[in-house]
Amino acid sequence: MENISSSRGAAAAAAAAKISSIFIYPIKSCRGISVPLAPLTPTGFRWDRHWLVVNQKGRAYTQRVEPKLALVEVELPNEAFSEGWEPTKNSYMVIKAPGMDTLKVSLSKPPQIADGVSVWEWSGSALDEGDEASKWFTNYLGKPSRLVRFNAAAETRPVDPVYARGHNIMFSDQYPFLLASQESLDELNKLLKEPVPINRFRPNILVNGCEPFAEDLWTEIKIGQFSFQGVKLCCRCKVRKLSILHFRPIL
Repeated sequence: MENISSSRGAAAAAAAAKISSIFIYPIKSCRGISVPLAPLTPTGFRWDRHWLVVNQKGRAYTQRVEPKLALVEVELPNEAFSEGWEPTKNSYMVIKAPGMDTLKVSLSKPPQIADGVSVWEWSGSALDEGDEASKWFTNYLGKPSRLVRFNAAAETRPVDPVYARGHNIMFSDQYPFLLASQESLDELNKLLKEPVPINRFRPNILVNGCEPFAEDLWTEIKIGQFSFQGVKLCCRCKVRKLSILHFRPIL
């Protein structure tokens, strides 16, 4: 994997680590996908948190209130992570869950618009993935649901300007990327009766080769030819009785 260099400020010596894993979460609060590479976009990795499951009022469902979403598996075509690739009429996102038939959602943009979609502080329009997807999630969750896609052609969702100005996201919680280190997870697991895997904390980038919690202090991060800013710590919520762990959102 790609080497990563970082600094704790202008006067600090650079720390070196390596990327060990990249994770994409196409549907917010559903299972992620581990990929060997992923195209970068201004709002994060391509396909990350592009979709959202909402209730009949357009409000987002998350694992906080619908823990069954954690069992929803999502698959994308391997070529979807190639630079410059565009979907065809035969390109699909495949969705699976226990006790459910497989759902296939076209990666081509749907024509239907859903107004009044909201997630946390943001509200706007989204692209509605249609009745078949709605029926699937309604049956799975046992309550009226729809699957929507971020309407990038008509909407923007700015990050918190207190920490970073001029950046946007789709349906992720705060910032385009979340970075964590294996060493931080290992240190946490020393304190737990039962070790937890990294997928409990849903990072986009997992690195190794640094000191535990070193990433808490990284402000400038360079991965290959790309530079990122570490803007603040991220408190991961207590989804499914999880302990809170701080990781580093980056831009």
